Amino acid sequence: MPIYEYKCAKCSGVFEILVRSAADEKLLKCPRCGGKKCQKVFSVFAAQGTSSKASSGGGGSCAGCHSGHCSHCGH
Repeated sequence: MPIYEYKCAKCSGVFEILVRSAADEKLLKCPRCGGKKCQKVFSVFAAQGTSSKASSGGGGSCAGCHSGHCSHCGH
């Protein structure tokens, strides 16, 4: 049962919802304004791994990571 992200055409609110079936998607409404015209949007997700590259400090999440010690993201 996937969780999809939607954007409301009425208020531009973005929300996530668990969709169990196609019938659930037909009953979909915005939790913010109650609008019924909602469009599925692409979601960005993060994956956490145990790779040695992820903890080496080089090429991490921000500009400070290249030095090997980053106060912003902890790499």
